[in-house]
Amino acid sequence: MYKSLIVLGLLFAITAYAEPRATGDLGLVIERESHSALIINTTQHRQLAKIEDLGDLSHASVVFSRDQRYAYVFGRDGGLSKIDLLEDELSARIVQAGNSIGGAISQDGKFIAVSNYTPGGVKIFSADTLEAIADIPASYGNNQLSKVVGLVDAPGQRFVFSLFDAGEIWQVDLHNPQQPQITKFTNIGKQPYDALITPDGRYYIAGLFGEGGMALLDLWHPEAGVKRILPDYIKPDEKLPVYKMPHLEGWTVAGDYVFAPAIGKHEVLVIDKRSWQLVKAIPVPGQPVFVMARPDGHQIWVNFAFPDNSLVQLINADSLQLSSVLHPGKAVLHMEFTPRGEQVWVAVRDDNQLVVYDTDSLKEITRLPADKPNGIFFSARAHKIGL
Repeated sequence: MYKSLIVLGLLFAITAYAEPRATGDLGLVIERESHSALIINTTQHRQLAKIEDLGDLSHASVVFSRDQRYAYVFGRDGGLSKIDLLEDELSARIVQAGNSIGGAISQDGKFIAVSNYTPGGVKIFSADTLEAIADIPASYGNNQLSKVVGLVDAPGQRFVFSLFDAGEIWQVDLHNPQQPQITKFTNIGKQPYDALITPDGRYYIAGLFGEGGMALLDLWHPEAGVKRILPDYIKPDEKLPVYKMPHLEGWTVAGDYVFAPAIGKHEVLVIDKRSWQLVKAIPVPGQPVFVMARPDGHQIWVNFAFPDNSLVQLINADSLQLSSVLHPGKAVLHMEFTPRGEQVWVAVRDDNQLVVYDTDSLKEITRLPADKPNGIFFSARAHKIGL
């Protein structure tokens, strides 16, 4: 009997060891309508598990722990969920606010920050336990609370975010997490609706919905304050109805240029990243939502708001000219490149599919089923600033 137990134990150990799983080629696909997420293997093109009961995922975003084992999902209902990508399980979940719009993970990987619409502000949690660490109300004016947008991580153990209602940018230093140090930049422009940080972590740029232009903060020299860039790139009477807000977190840098979606116009803006001057406005078939570069920077991939959301437009970053147009299916919501860019995954919501393309030949590799897929997030994001 004793020998049988030993043999059985060895069999279990061998079985467990026979199929080890690394985390570098894993990812998470958000299924918005079913409140679930798929754990996927990007190399094998297959679904590994489905995690359910994640709440309202209508504007969900994801960040990863530095060891790429855990994914943190920020739900629109204020939910913060921690998913174990190795054990295929929901490790922890809290509802920390009434209306949330995204989050970030700190430089050292120890803290998770969540930006909230209701109540307006940022809350910070332990990445290990999801225990509350700090609460930062976005107070302005006569004891009002602003909706918070554009929350990103920055070097120096900092978070940076924008206050939509107040027209401000705040920087939070988390070296002492129990007493965060807050620096406020006021009068940066009307209604910052989203923001981005450059891949080197130097520049934070907030797009403005209430007026033209963008607000730029040099994090190497915050004492210089916020600078307005591109103030005249669009006139108020030129703006079209906005069917879906562009995502500046889907902007991109390629070579010497920044490529960003133009709000309320059918254009992709090309900006010189040294002078922050507009180089060119590239006409595209619809209102751009995500503008994303293949990791080598040679191709720029663009998807669009309704009614043009069945298209994906490619731009050549060398010539700044339109190239190919792809038709993945109905309602393309998001795209994600594999870490070295040989493939791109596309979420096609209304066809309930994920489409994988070879980025050189632009040929379709495969299609995978998914229930109303929304965001696609690969674990390689763990090692990128602002993602």
